[in-house]
Amino acid sequence: MIRICILAAVALASAPLAAQDHSAHGKQTAPEVDHCAMGHMPADQCPPQNDEKPLEGADHASMAHSTSDAADTPPMDHSAMGHGGHSAPDDKSAKGAAPETAVPARALEGPRHAADSIWGAEAMAPSRKQLARENGDMKTGMILLERLEARFAADGGEDGYVWDAQGWYGGDINRFVVKTEGEGEFGGTVEDAEIQAIYSRAIGPFFDLQAGVRFDPEPNTRTHLVVGVQGLAPYMFHVDSALFLSDRGDLTARIEGEYDQKITQQLILQPRIEIELAAQDIPERDIGAGITKIKPGLRLRYELQPEFAPYIGVEYEAKVGQTANLARLAGEDPDGFKLIVGLRAWF
Repeated sequence: MIRICILAAVALASAPLAAQDHSAHGKQTAPEVDHCAMGHMPADQCPPQNDEKPLEGADHASMAHSTSDAADTPPMDHSAMGHGGHSAPDDKSAKGAAPETAVPARALEGPRHAADSIWGAEAMAPSRKQLARENGDMKTGMILLERLEARFAADGGEDGYVWDAQGWYGGDINRFVVKTEGEGEFGGTVEDAEIQAIYSRAIGPFFDLQAGVRFDPEPNTRTHLVVGVQGLAPYMFHVDSALFLSDRGDLTARIEGEYDQKITQQLILQPRIEIELAAQDIPERDIGAGITKIKPGLRLRYELQPEFAPYIGVEYEAKVGQTANLARLAGEDPDGFKLIVGLRAWF
């Protein structure tokens, strides 16, 4: 009898366990992806957050997913779930894409000077003026001794010297410029000399328009009006050109060009050319109409310091056209080579 009671108790205890469905225990079900928690979904499409723990006794059976339900679920459409925030930046080369220089409309909204709305225009005006002065309106100056050189004739002619310098003071837009140049023979008098006082105004990032007066103390006193352009041409050519109208009605011009080719950081090779022209004959200066003189040269300088650089070089000087004929009539050689030793400095 006791055995029968024990068997009946064991049978009753094992009945609920046998009723459970263990068919899904052999298969692994992938957990459901929570795209809201991962930030893939817009906030308005996600349910409100609930940080409370589930109450004890909750019906966990209703939260289970059988393998058959997972198999019947269609694949999720991620393109409709707001994943655009994780996409790569727009391809600017794609058709219809906005250019890199495009400015969004909101950038042009609001006041021109936003700080005025907080501090007031009167309080901000001095600061704005100071900012402009420190970013392009500062006054600075410089003196450049472009050429100070001794010239030795390679063909037995006269030896001499040349100077070419300029200084300026002002800002990035407006400047006052003084230029001077001339030449002479050792042991003799100065043959040519000139001084220019010029107002220079920037007409672009690389060029200045210049106008002023020029005074020649030698070979005979003469005054000119000057109009010219100076700056940096494409491929880093330094250009200085000007027209001169004298008080006697003579119109002449001069074009200078040079290029600094770095061999090392301190050793620089500079090709240079100077061309002079005249619109008419100027007998008192032995000048004929047309191109009057051409002076191509080559200089090799070494910068002991950026502002102090000795150099050596060679230059070919030739009077041409009617000017060369006048030189021959005067018993002079119209052309020849010069060996050069000089100095370039600035401060």
